[in-house]
Amino acid sequence: MKKRTYSEYKTAFEGQEKPFAYVDLDYFDQNMNDILDRANEKKIRIASKSIRCVALLRRILDYNEQYQGIMCFTAKEAVWLSSLGFDDLLVAYPTFQVKHIEAVAMEVQKGKKIYLMTDRAEHLKQINAVGARLNVKIPVCMDLDVSSDFPGLHFGVYRSSLCTLEAVEQYLKELSKYPFVNLRAIMGYEAQIAGVGNEMPNQAVKNRLIRMLQKRSITEIRARRGQAIKLVEAAVGPLDFVNGGGTGSIEVTTAEDGVTEVAVGSGFYTPTLFDNYEHFQHLPAAGYAVEVVRQPKAGTYTCLGGGYVASGPLGIDKLPKPYLPNGCELYPNEMAGEVQTPIQYKGTDPLEIGDPVFFRHSKAGELCERFNELLLLKAGKVVEQTPTYRGAGKCFL
Repeated sequence: MKKRTYSEYKTAFEGQEKPFAYVDLDYFDQNMNDILDRANEKKIRIASKSIRCVALLRRILDYNEQYQGIMCFTAKEAVWLSSLGFDDLLVAYPTFQVKHIEAVAMEVQKGKKIYLMTDRAEHLKQINAVGARLNVKIPVCMDLDVSSDFPGLHFGVYRSSLCTLEAVEQYLKELSKYPFVNLRAIMGYEAQIAGVGNEMPNQAVKNRLIRMLQKRSITEIRARRGQAIKLVEAAVGPLDFVNGGGTGSIEVTTAEDGVTEVAVGSGFYTPTLFDNYEHFQHLPAAGYAVEVVRQPKAGTYTCLGGGYVASGPLGIDKLPKPYLPNGCELYPNEMAGEVQTPIQYKGTDPLEIGDPVFFRHSKAGELCERFNELLLLKAGKVVEQTPTYRGAGKCFL
């Protein structure tokens, strides 16, 4: 697909109040199609934390029946989405507050599918207590750790406590004590594959090392996950689903026989952290625009606001990047700031006071925590303004 130019975006958004966030639906739809092609015909669960917009969640689910279910980031979010008519909702992180478990249990009583994440006996005990009081068996998912421990290196994220098959067996023994907990699924998120770029610019040696570690980790994960599935199914019978992966690992995760679905979120928007993968390249569908309000000197323009920095380890890669016009760079001593962002400009497009400068966020869904609305662009025109979670009055974390 032809890359959008600065003049095309500037014309399309003329008259819009700045700053604003947008999604280019032509790019977004192409990303949906390309993700389907990568998924080996297996189901794709949408990671809502990377979307944070109800209208776009619906757009994905309506696009193809291969898109099925949502991976939520909190139980409150899952209950809210359930109230809006969504179903098959997996809560990706443990829920321990009693009132949140109760709210899920009440949705389950209505016939809705909401799965709570668990990996410790404390989770099972708390969920069971609520289930017993409300007389409802609450569906849960077991979170299997799929990081890899190499000599001197923990390759992955610190997430689940179920790091070994022995730990899985102990979890299943604990589970048998809790009749109101209904184990229906397994999840294993291979963050070291799905979320780590392996084609970073000017880092050839590091890229080779990462690809080598990823290859070794994939082999180990497949064996461990396959054995864990057998243990769980022997204890509780057939599961509703086995979930794994993310945008960066779609091909390798869906290649596992035991995995029934893959979770995908960032790939729909494709923020800058997902620009540097060897095996795929999606389109930059989401971004934001800030206004040029000053020109301190020739070639330097100062924009109002723009300091939307991503979470995670501190680093340049967590900063937003100037996208259009071509030729913009951040100043190292100021970077993207809370109230102003100066840029050095060496491009050829005319740039004047009042003009927009388009940026891309480092992560996907975090952009939506800064804006109440997304402007949806189609065929070069703004066709809709739709609320983000924030615009709907929701802030879950």
